[in-house]
Amino acid sequence: MAAEKELNATSYIQHHLSFSAQSVGDHPFWTLYVDSLVTGAVLGIVATALMWWVARGATSGVPGKRQAFVELLFGFVDDQVKGIFHGKRDFIAPTALTVFVWVLLMNAMDFLPADIMAWILTNVFHQHEFRIVPTADVNTTFALSLSVLLLMIYFSIAVKGLGGWIHELFCAPFGSHPALWLFNFLFNLVEYISKPLSHSLRLYGNMYAGEIIFLLLWVWAATSLSGAFFAIILGVGWSIFHILIVVLQAYIFMMLTIVYISMAHESH
Repeated sequence: MAAEKELNATSYIQHHLSFSAQSVGDHPFWTLYVDSLVTGAVLGIVATALMWWVARGATSGVPGKRQAFVELLFGFVDDQVKGIFHGKRDFIAPTALTVFVWVLLMNAMDFLPADIMAWILTNVFHQHEFRIVPTADVNTTFALSLSVLLLMIYFSIAVKGLGGWIHELFCAPFGSHPALWLFNFLFNLVEYISKPLSHSLRLYGNMYAGEIIFLLLWVWAATSLSGAFFAIILGVGWSIFHILIVVLQAYIFMMLTIVYISMAHESH
């Protein structure tokens, strides 16, 4: 009986962690995770629509509650950018705000009850395997971090020129002697690889762990009446704590985006 319950719990968790994947080639690398792509795209449209809705209703007079909240949020983000990035903020501040709102919405999908969403997706959309939290998918967080990496490279070349960027790759930080070129390049290569790795895995690890804990609580709730009682209490406590995690991880991802783009403007 215990083994059966364990198998059921394992099957339950594996079912909720299964992707809706579509292969586009023979190699496993060429696989589209439809659930993460669709949910991320829909939330991106929602985030853009929200910002457009607020901007459309903005007035120069006394702001309403909606405008005051968004101005407070934008002012907070702009202050964070101002403290780190000392160049023109015309692109960086709106990008940071967009990243924060988008990642926050994707993280917040973790608050939707797993079984209710599974029932809706199965009976309404006929999707039996669908991950509703895009940032609990490492492919999503890597895509976001690689986008930031491309922005870093773009701004490095835009500020220093292609020749200056290549010169920095091979001549910093140890010196410009030809014998040091390989060591400089390897050092910079490690830096370029480690940034998107840490940027993506931090967000993914926290959101994936939160998703697992919610699923384990639901499994415990199904075992017995006492299990349901304690699982509900712990679930409420974890949900309250998870609010902090959801907001904090979006904030950290935004801050690292600002830091990495700011570093691209600096010279060794």
